[in-house]
Amino acid sequence: MFSDSFSRDDGFIPSRRRFVQGLAAGGAIAGIGFDARSIHALESRLRMPVLTGTEFDLSIGETLVDFTGRVRPAVTVNGSLPAPLLRWREGSTVTLRVRNALPTGSIHGHQTSIHWHGILLPANMDGVPGLSFAGIHRGESYLYRFDVRQTGTYWYHSHSGFQEQAGLYGPLIIDPIAPEPFSYDRDYVVMLSDWTDLSPSALFSRLKKMAGYDNRHKRTIGDFLRDAGRNGFTATASERGMWGRMRMTPTDLSDVDANTYTYLMNGCTALGNWTGLFRSGERVRLRLINGSSMTHFDVRIPGLKLRVVAADGQYVHPVTVDELRIAAAETYDVIVEPSGQDAFTIFAQDLGRTGYVSGTLAVRDGLRAPVPAVDPRPLLSMSDMGHAMQAIQPTGDGGMKGMEGGCGANMGHDMSSMASHDMSAMARVPNHPPSENRNPLVDMRVESPSARLDDPGIGLRKNSRDVLSYSRLRSLFDDPDGREPGREVELHLTGHMEKFAWSFDGLKFSDAEPLRLNYGERLRIVLVNDTMMTHPIHLHGLWSDLEDEAGEFLVRKHTVDMPPGTRRSYRVRADALGQWAYHCHLLYHMEAGMMRTVSVEEGGV
Repeated sequence: MFSDSFSRDDGFIPSRRRFVQGLAAGGAIAGIGFDARSIHALESRLRMPVLTGTEFDLSIGETLVDFTGRVRPAVTVNGSLPAPLLRWREGSTVTLRVRNALPTGSIHGHQTSIHWHGILLPANMDGVPGLSFAGIHRGESYLYRFDVRQTGTYWYHSHSGFQEQAGLYGPLIIDPIAPEPFSYDRDYVVMLSDWTDLSPSALFSRLKKMAGYDNRHKRTIGDFLRDAGRNGFTATASERGMWGRMRMTPTDLSDVDANTYTYLMNGCTALGNWTGLFRSGERVRLRLINGSSMTHFDVRIPGLKLRVVAADGQYVHPVTVDELRIAAAETYDVIVEPSGQDAFTIFAQDLGRTGYVSGTLAVRDGLRAPVPAVDPRPLLSMSDMGHAMQAIQPTGDGGMKGMEGGCGANMGHDMSSMASHDMSAMARVPNHPPSENRNPLVDMRVESPSARLDDPGIGLRKNSRDVLSYSRLRSLFDDPDGREPGREVELHLTGHMEKFAWSFDGLKFSDAEPLRLNYGERLRIVLVNDTMMTHPIHLHGLWSDLEDEAGEFLVRKHTVDMPPGTRRSYRVRADALGQWAYHCHLLYHMEAGMMRTVSVEEGGV
């Protein structure tokens, strides 16, 4: 039944033998203590269980699923993929009894955990094995109990091994005590994720051995001849030579894409066609959650405007767009007003333009609207990575001028191609740490990064659609702290593409000292992306108050996306004691080393 990637103990007995083609139906809720009839309508729309109240019993086990025609074991909560929607209320105290029911011999390990992403809570409730607690071993349970001190759209997932990739993720809604600053008639979760039939550990092993396995659109001699005819032979040869010396390709937009992944919406493939119902003229709230392991999605609904009203659970001044990019771990709440036709397609394509998932808003089940074609594949440019072609000089040793560990460094911005970006931050020179120098795990450094907060991102520029950017997000409240940061910490996102090595400041997690914060202090964290990949960075336990280029408060987030060659800063109030994880939320980047411990301590730093 299983491929060699899924070789396992003959004693494997799945927690529930359930086969699902095209969608993952919600697990049973009988016996959990809720009235099934009262939530049947919402559950049928989501195709996942909905659990409300203050007391929850969650059982983590394995369930057989089929999204591609091949049966595979997923890690599920109460037999559901995605995990049940949990609905809490601001001001309450929630108790969650989480039991590890993974079978003996499970390919997904013997330990498990749940991390409540973006939730403010004591460190021992955060759910990161080795930092906040010891994990939940097979046959054991852990009691999570904490006060709910916020509102909005969030999610939860495993922080053990690769269980998140295998299905252990679910939506989380916290209803407010006070009325919300907008109204709506219907309320739907739209949770996006990526699924692979491969064992996640086998996928990680493949990435370490063949990091470019999914990069199947590398440029050919035909592309060279076409570009030479358009740009001239000398310029084209110079550009190709530069990429060759860097040992990189402009088609390498994501490490894993639809060549490996099947994309899901609320646990459904595009064929499964998740559907949310509406009546013409109603205002429909869509809670967009990117629960994927490695995928940025670009989301739009052709024929409808998206009015963005919240980001990462926090209210923002409404901004109306046609499309938005949602990084792994981010959430956006949008309101749409469908009318004039019976069905609209919710379309989410990956950043690399290798695939998509779609669902439908419709006046009744069974309807579909036309699905747009995936956009043309974009190419990375030197300006995307904070470099300029004319600044790169051969060193005579097969590398680039300023090379540290394999790739060029002394590269300024190509100002002509960046004309649409804010120039105020161009002159910022990063302070590269000594640990980057001559580091075999660092293949690139950027010398002239900028915030580029007004840039919608590669593949979204000048696409004839109005696309959201960070610069257009403004919290509905003023700076919650008000103090100026007392100090500044600059960290560099580093990596080596061929070795699939990822880190902060060239130091993988196992070699790095904790970042120590003094309890109660306000500091500024500056991130510089010295890689050609986009990294969504998540700090557990503390808010990240993103600043604009002038250093003014812009928007409160729990996950900050960092495109290549960018320098972005945010303020942090160290108001939660304990050990907190700080990492890239691309799962395999985190597992490869792009993670730090943040220690909030009493006394001096």
